[in-house]
Amino acid sequence: MKRWIVLIAAMAVVLSGCTSGAPKKQFTGIPASGFGDYEVPRTFVPRIVTLVGLGDSLTQGVGDERKKGGYPGRLATEMDDWKGVKEVRIENLAKRGRRSDQLVAQLKRDDIQEEVGKADLITLTIGGNDVMKVVKSNLFDLQPEPFRKEIQPFTERLASTLFLIRKANPDALLVIIGLYNPLTVVTEEASEMDDIIREWNGVLEDAASADGRACFVPVDDLFISNANLVYHTDFFHPNARGYERMTDRIEESLAACGLNELSGGELNF
Repeated sequence: MKRWIVLIAAMAVVLSGCTSGAPKKQFTGIPASGFGDYEVPRTFVPRIVTLVGLGDSLTQGVGDERKKGGYPGRLATEMDDWKGVKEVRIENLAKRGRRSDQLVAQLKRDDIQEEVGKADLITLTIGGNDVMKVVKSNLFDLQPEPFRKEIQPFTERLASTLFLIRKANPDALLVIIGLYNPLTVVTEEASEMDDIIREWNGVLEDAASADGRACFVPVDDLFISNANLVYHTDFFHPNARGYERMTDRIEESLAACGLNELSGGELNF
């Protein structure tokens, strides 16, 4: 309940801020116009689309031995076949090791606000390093309580993240990608860490729902053990195959969320 209160309060601030703050970003596609009973879709004339990546090493593409830019690079390639897309330009602002508090600090910078404001599509991975900070602090006595204690501060920082994103860009389609449990590489048995990851993913999914123009992408099931050889040699980050599966899941989730509606009619499969 506290999680919902924080998210709803943050989005209320965003909506009020969007009215008096940054000007509404204008779409460059052709507005729908009537020809009898036919309407020209906004995707009719393809245009240059800007994809901005935010967050940690998963968006940066660490572990991609094929050097194709992780999932953002692969997603951009897939987007070339989307309706309404002529070309995709990527601005990857993610950094290895970044935690949610560091992301909030980054998004407060004027130059980052400017870059986010140019985006048509924003992808975000955050939270994994927050979890790992707790792991490192309790390495020899991993218990659920320290992770659950950190959920509320993380929820508040995530709300601040969404506020700052929407302050810069009220209209962009936002893709929020969930967490996975890399410890399944060590053991395939169900553990309390799986429950913890589910709880943290619940925070991310709630954030996407509260935003109204965002889509949550679950990926935890893609990285159970290494049976499908999806891990990099560090057994923590995805490899090329892992990023390919993430890209497929992003498109599947966008289809389920309703890409055309969430993009304001600007994009479609």
